[in-house]
Amino acid sequence: MSYQDKTLTCRDCGATFVFSAGDQEFYAGKGFANEPGRCPSCRSARKASRDGGYGGGGGGGGGGYGRDRGPRAMFPAVCARCGKETQVPFEPRSDKPVYCSDCFAMERGRSGGSDRGRSGGNRW
Repeated sequence: MSYQDKTLTCRDCGATFVFSAGDQEFYAGKGFANEPGRCPSCRSARKASRDGGYGGGGGGGGGGYGRDRGPRAMFPAVCARCGKETQVPFEPRSDKPVYCSDCFAMERGRSGGSDRGRSGGNRW
């Protein structure tokens, strides 16, 4: 299908913006049937207010590289191996061991390599 740039009017601010042929092709590829009703600025502002300023979901883990998300929430924990108090970026559960960064590195080395692809995620 051949797409041509369209000029649309934002429903929020009333400004005109271009719905480019490339954007139309992208929308069609994603299965979106409707044209955007908001200009890029209003779309971004609405998304930021809806998502608490973190910019969007989708994509699953790792999306958002380069975005300033502010300080990460950290939780206190005690290392299951050495007993040292530490901080981890997830809320510890009693059914899973939690390690300090040094012990975590040793546990990973002992397990024979990367934990990537395993369910359950990393334990720092």
